Amino acid sequence: MPRRYNRAVAPRAAAARFATTRWSVVLAAGTDLGSDASRRALTTLCETYWYPLYAFLRSRGHSPEDGEDLTQAFFARLLEKRAVVRADPARGRFRSFLLTSLQHFAANEYDRATAQKRGGPDPALSLEFARAEGHFQSEPRTTETPETSFDRRWAVALVERVVARLDEEMTRNGRRAQFTSLRPYLTGEEPQQTYADAAVALDVSEGSIKVAVHRLRRRFRDLVREEIAHTVSSPDQVDEELRYLWSAAGRR
Repeated sequence: MPRRYNRAVAPRAAAARFATTRWSVVLAAGTDLGSDASRRALTTLCETYWYPLYAFLRSRGHSPEDGEDLTQAFFARLLEKRAVVRADPARGRFRSFLLTSLQHFAANEYDRATAQKRGGPDPALSLEFARAEGHFQSEPRTTETPETSFDRRWAVALVERVVARLDEEMTRNGRRAQFTSLRPYLTGEEPQQTYADAAVALDVSEGSIKVAVHRLRRRFRDLVREEIAHTVSSPDQVDEELRYLWSAAGRR
């Protein structure tokens, strides 16, 4: 996650809108995850942030096969009715709840979960484990603890989600070429092209590029806050979670 945006991200989310975010919907459902809204909300969260869980299991020494089996079994249990009853709304960060729940599950359900190999019931979620394992193997070796790596990967997954949403928005608005050209300015790395180069490539003025980058960064910041809001239980936690994830991503 690019650290350059840290100071520029200002509070925006209104408390009145906050109750409709995903983790709040799940917590509000309590023990009744049978409702379509709560199940959809939890499924979307799991599909967005499953890779940090799989990588955490691999970092703890589980084989690729056991990591896959445990991840799928964990999500199957999580998506069952009453599975979220232990979540504490007062401290309700989805990130923390998910990791704690996985650690408990892996410690107590290892034998049973890994005994249910492929060919059993349909998996709870459709997850691309082959790509995930390739990504895990390509990551630089680190001295981080598995818990620290989990938080860093969570931050990366969040940014990837935001960038994908931006891509969809720009494509819908007929500005896919602009987004492709200006996307490097969101990564926190030094772009390979200058504003002048981008202006030539897009056949617009350099001033137009500066305005477009400014707007793109502002939309990026807004979407980051919105995505974080989906994973905490109150608007008061958004800024703290944002600062923490920025710091976690910066340790790399």
